[in-house]
Amino acid sequence: MMKTLFLQPPSFDGFDGGAGSRYQAKREIKSFWYPTWLAQPAAMVEGSRLIDAPPARMGMEPILEDVRNRDLVVMHTSTPSFASDVRVAQMLKDANPKVKIGMVGAKVAVQPEESLLNAPPVDFVARNEFDFTIKEMAEGRDWKDVDGISWRDADGKIVHNRDRAMIEDMDSLPFVTEVYKRDLKIEDYFIGYLMHPYISIYTGRGCKSRCTFCLWPQTVGGHHYRTRSPEHVAAEIRLAKQYFPQVKEFFFDDDTFTDDLPRAEAIARELGKLGVTWSCNAKANVPRKTLEVLKANGLRLLLVGYESGNQQILHNIKKGMRVETAREFTKNCHELGIKIHGTFILGLPGETKETIQETIKFATEINPHTLQVSLAAPYPGTFLHKQATENGWLDEKNAELIDDNGVQIAPLHYPHLSHTEIFQSVEEFYRKFYFRAPKIASIVNEMVRSPQMMKRRLREGVEFFQFLRERRAA
Repeated sequence: MMKTLFLQPPSFDGFDGGAGSRYQAKREIKSFWYPTWLAQPAAMVEGSRLIDAPPARMGMEPILEDVRNRDLVVMHTSTPSFASDVRVAQMLKDANPKVKIGMVGAKVAVQPEESLLNAPPVDFVARNEFDFTIKEMAEGRDWKDVDGISWRDADGKIVHNRDRAMIEDMDSLPFVTEVYKRDLKIEDYFIGYLMHPYISIYTGRGCKSRCTFCLWPQTVGGHHYRTRSPEHVAAEIRLAKQYFPQVKEFFFDDDTFTDDLPRAEAIARELGKLGVTWSCNAKANVPRKTLEVLKANGLRLLLVGYESGNQQILHNIKKGMRVETAREFTKNCHELGIKIHGTFILGLPGETKETIQETIKFATEINPHTLQVSLAAPYPGTFLHKQATENGWLDEKNAELIDDNGVQIAPLHYPHLSHTEIFQSVEEFYRKFYFRAPKIASIVNEMVRSPQMMKRRLREGVEFFQFLRERRAA
């Protein structure tokens, strides 16, 4: 077995890490997600090490020291972080010219040749689902026999091997919790709407929905929801409780945990036996009866992608959701005491000044506990990217999705709606949602009840206003 390092490279100052990925952008409130996509193959490669540099506040010096004794480095990259990650790869190659460097992630999955052409120090990229691909590379297999890679041969020619079959038996994958225990400090990971410390894992991959903007199902996970058994999930949570008794909440990062309602209920009942608090991603269509089962067995919060309050925009992005259904779902959650962190996107196809106001009004009416507002990001490999390119909506100067200071930009524009108008609407959205008297009162009440929450919300407030200042400067 090759001596393998799995690496989330250091970030630019002020950037953080996104959900299982490299999301190099400054956020409203700093957050760090677990590097689960790297931890999974790391659990399959004996003697490996995982370094997640951004949350550990780690610079290059200890990484360069480590890589001198490595045979293989596997780096997770993304469209926004790619240029920075290539520079890191070159530093690794300079420190150890014999080391082989591979990249994984949605960026290289959909643009393998382009990625290799723009990354001279990188020897190969692993396309799509890469767990067993990396395991075979670490075992020292002949590269021409490894499914799912694109690589440089001895003459520098780029070779694309055949695709790797998707994993169907998800229970065959080892627990990522073992890698968390071995290589990570869980207190480094923080998300504003989750209790701290938390742990995040996947119970399945893929999503049945066909949202045109969503990166993972269209590039790596697929649209078939492949799942672990409830017993397998419960066994990992049981182990995590043993390893990390300080954990206050478990988060299931599946694209849509509620895609399979009977399974979601079965997992909830197993978690209820363990007495844990948990949260997950959900679509805004979960029936009340299922919500009651989840809540009765430890569910605290749902992360819900509403995206828009305009029905036509939801149709345009193939969300498969009706506004009325989302309203009823949210009302049920409020009545049952389930908190919601709602996510919205501005600048999607069909957006106008009027639909932006409609979405803001919708958000204030349904009133999730917290929310985040993003700018429509046409990632390569998504239908939205294809649509934007064909229709001239994408400004190629802004195709990297962030500016030099790490602030997310508005790469899409329309004849009736400019980049600037979309960009500025984000701040308006936050202001109209959070600076309402009822919302301010609820936040104050929450802080009064808990000194710990007061400290947390004050810190988040400082970060939020700093974020707004940087957006205005941009």
